[in-house]
Amino acid sequence: MTKMNEVIYMRKIYILAIIFAIAGLTTFYYLNTVKFGNNSEVSFNKTPTPTVKPLLKYTYENLQKYKPESSEIVIDEELEGEEDFVSHLFFFNTSGGKKVSGLLNIPSKKGEYPVVILFRGFVDPAIYETGIGSQRVGEYFASNGFITLAPDFLGYGSSDKPVDDAFEDRFMTYTTVIDLVSSIKNINAAFSDKEIYEITADYEKLAFWGHSNGGQIALSVAEITGHKYPTVVWAPVSKPFPYSILYYTDEFDDNGKALRRALAKFEENYDVEKYSPANFYDLIKAPIQIHQGVADEEVPVVWSDELEKILKDKKVNVEYFTYPGENHNFQNGSWPLAVSRSAEFIKKNIGK
Repeated sequence: MTKMNEVIYMRKIYILAIIFAIAGLTTFYYLNTVKFGNNSEVSFNKTPTPTVKPLLKYTYENLQKYKPESSEIVIDEELEGEEDFVSHLFFFNTSGGKKVSGLLNIPSKKGEYPVVILFRGFVDPAIYETGIGSQRVGEYFASNGFITLAPDFLGYGSSDKPVDDAFEDRFMTYTTVIDLVSSIKNINAAFSDKEIYEITADYEKLAFWGHSNGGQIALSVAEITGHKYPTVVWAPVSKPFPYSILYYTDEFDDNGKALRRALAKFEENYDVEKYSPANFYDLIKAPIQIHQGVADEEVPVVWSDELEKILKDKKVNVEYFTYPGENHNFQNGSWPLAVSRSAEFIKKNIGK
């Protein structure tokens, strides 16, 4: 073999080796990925798992590490004035820089007063106005010696628009509340700006009140923060997530099809158990008072029956009142008793 022929022969051997190597790698990829669906690669029959999971920060474990940034509280226009209280629109900012509006009620007489934060249940955004769902309770509390703040939440009232992801929007209600609690200490500066009011907030004496889904928010914040603020919930949504939202899909125009599609996508990437308040009741350190209408068609009485039992089993300080014949919004005569019991419970436990 001449030297030239030897070079040509070696080149052919080298090229064939490369071809066999490429063929071997291709075969391995096909068998390991497409045919057998190895979890480390993307199968043609599976949706790729995103490498970034932005909603992981909203698991209850991670929310316990949430560090709020205190915001200025701005007292805006007067909405209503009565002999015992005055109502104003107020604003604060979330740690993410989103503006949130809400309804502020303050007693008319000068003095220092404890603070109650109010959380309403679901209201259709098309009919929502600041204060709907908690206004009457807020006025009662203000007439009986409390300053009350009821945040509208993002997308409601004069607040900024919500985020696009419906689940993140839901989880952000918790961080919004934590941001507001962090900002309460600035409310006295807002009162000073309104020189006509000789009012001081004793923001160390703080309590929560929530109705329906607002009750779920109140319980969730109690779990996440481990605070000891007395918390009153009326007909709270207390079943595990996501059943707690799927239960209401018959009220949707599409019977919940869009929600179920979104939930299926959510469950592909996240463990729903880490987002369910029903799994973290043992974290509650606050005294809890529950009010439940026996004829409630939105939150069945059995839900609150079970909640009381679970909380007692978890050694949570809990009081429970049921009201025969009463509906979800306490419109059948029990409202005065329920709200007076709520105020007395807060007065008894606040500041402990």
